[in-house]
Amino acid sequence: MSDSITPFQLLRQIADSSRSAASQLPAQREIRALWSGIGFTVAGRQYVAPMNEISEILSVPGYTRLPGVKPWVNGVANVRGRLVPIIDFVSFLGERSSATLKTKRILVIDYEEMINGIVVDSVEGMQHFPVDTFSAEMAPEIPESLQPFSDGHYVLNNKVWSVFSLQRMMVSEEFMAVAV
Repeated sequence: MSDSITPFQLLRQIADSSRSAASQLPAQREIRALWSGIGFTVAGRQYVAPMNEISEILSVPGYTRLPGVKPWVNGVANVRGRLVPIIDFVSFLGERSSATLKTKRILVIDYEEMINGIVVDSVEGMQHFPVDTFSAEMAPEIPESLQPFSDGHYVLNNKVWSVFSLQRMMVSEEFMAVAV
């Protein structure tokens, strides 16, 4: 019975064959901390809003126009049983949009018991930025009227993304004064 193998020897053979067949551990690389937000474009400029400020993204729904409001208030829409004011961000800036209805989206902001649907030219999806690429300086070309709502910018792939607080804009006096 010289061919018999002990249980310990069998375990050792299994361990040896497992080690030889195992793949190498992945190369260690430095993990960079990322800041994530929802990217969108308005009047040809890229913005990114903190993820916690946007409750949902919709295609532009049908809405009912309202009398006696500023031109940037498109109207009100029924979104899942809630009446949501539809605000045209480009018109709020006093600019004109060249985007088609097909690319426009609504960013729904639900903040302090207020809800608004902000129409933007397009949504670029989630954007992830290395935190060490953040600049607290105002991005070039940001309109003066939006500077109080901007928190600096990131540069990613040669694009400047202004960090924009939609919630802060929503509670501003200019935004709240919708009556003509």
